Amino acid sequence: MTSSLLFGATEGGLFDFDATLPLMAAQVVLLTFILNALFFKPVGRVVEEREGYITTSRAEAKQKLAEVQRLESELRDQLKEARQAAQKVINDAEQDSDKLYREALSLATNEANASREKARREIDSQRDIALTQLKADADNLGNLIVERLLASK
Repeated sequence: MTSSLLFGATEGGLFDFDATLPLMAAQVVLLTFILNALFFKPVGRVVEEREGYITTSRAEAKQKLAEVQRLESELRDQLKEARQAAQKVINDAEQDSDKLYREALSLATNEANASREKARREIDSQRDIALTQLKADADNLGNLIVERLLASK
């Protein structure tokens, strides 16, 4: 009895080693198997399925992103080509317009020069006619003066 008083343990106390310990151990093991079968495996399966779904979703998303980037690159190239083609069309149109302008300007200049040349020839012709007539009138006037001077003598 002194030994039980020294250690502070009494029968049925805190550290009573009878059949309760193996029974509790068996209950813990049995409860572990039951919980594992009923809760942990289904929950683990759901978690694994979700993990698989997330993994495949991420892989698909990466593939789609790569496809989008490829398409975006192709569209940018097409847009660049379209811009270059449009710029070429604009440049060609500007060159054609400039060519037509120069041709029209040349034609108008040629017509103006021809008209000016025709007017100059007409003026020269009329001047020659006027000079011839003036010369004839001057000769007539000179003859008339000479006749009157000779007649008055």
